Amino acid sequence: MEFIKNIPLHMDFEGQHKAERMSRIIITLFGIVGLIWGYIIQQFSQTVYILAAGFLLASILTIVPWPLYRRKPLNWQPARNGDSSNVKSNIRKKK
Repeated sequence: MEFIKNIPLHMDFEGQHKAERMSRIIITLFGIVGLIWGYIIQQFSQTVYILAAGFLLASILTIVPWPLYRRKPLNWQPARNGDSSNVKSNIRKKK
């Protein structure tokens, strides 16, 4: 159970950009190849099968947060003290 909790499930912004670009390229290439192959053999079902294979490949490569999508993590600021009286006094000053 501890092994499952230690699996990273995030991507950084650069990784999200790479994943989106890669999925678009894969699906577009498989669509073009499928369309050409389906036209050559006059079987639209082959076009759909090739496009589905491209979608499956793109899903496996881009939905899973592989380490190449986590190379540039953001450095977040440390959390502030959660003093609610400070928030209330700031609201009163604005009025």
